[in-house]
Amino acid sequence: MYLVGLTGGIASGKSTVSSMLRELGCPIIDADVVARKVVEQRTRAYSCIVHHFGPGILLENGDIDRQKLGQIIFASEEKRKLLNSITHPEIHKAMLKEILFYFLRGYRYVVLDVPLLFETRRLTRFLNHTVVVYCDPATQLSRLMQRDGLTQEQAEQRVAAQMPLNEKRGLANHVIENSGGREDTHRQVLRLHTKLEDSMDFLLVRVIAIVATAGLGGLLLYAAKILLS
Repeated sequence: MYLVGLTGGIASGKSTVSSMLRELGCPIIDADVVARKVVEQRTRAYSCIVHHFGPGILLENGDIDRQKLGQIIFASEEKRKLLNSITHPEIHKAMLKEILFYFLRGYRYVVLDVPLLFETRRLTRFLNHTVVVYCDPATQLSRLMQRDGLTQEQAEQRVAAQMPLNEKRGLANHVIENSGGREDTHRQVLRLHTKLEDSMDFLLVRVIAIVATAGLGGLLLYAAKILLS
């Protein structure tokens, strides 16, 4: 199995592309979903966040108020780095468990949906393909203001807190241009899906895994079984 990294910018349409790939049968590990799980009550990350940011970020039921916490971290780079240092190691451990689950089930590849893929760079060395969902800055700002009910100043602040999409586009192997309509985006996703399905990268990864676990003798035995079957 090989790994595909999917990323973008806030309101660039990454979630739309992720949903399209999921509908085509691609296994998706969504870092945002994992991030919500690792900060649930009675987890290590939850305790650390409350300790550093105070009980004022909690809802009445004790859950973390994501909107209130978001306002704090988008206004302070120092606070944002602190939160990332707490949550990212837990997120990566949880994602590794999910990757292992898909590997054991025999999937050829899995897509990691990670908003801060290039900002943290912790996962990029393990990826065979990287995909950026891009849209022009004006479209991104307009979508963000409409989606989250933000003022232009608030939206610009949140966009500025991330790596520029133009920079991400230069780091990716594949780019989905999402400034236009949904149909155009879907056509690009179909082309990407075909490339992933046709890729033979999984064979090399599988051979390495077999060698690592069974040694050369095990590999020869495995090859013999295939030839004789």
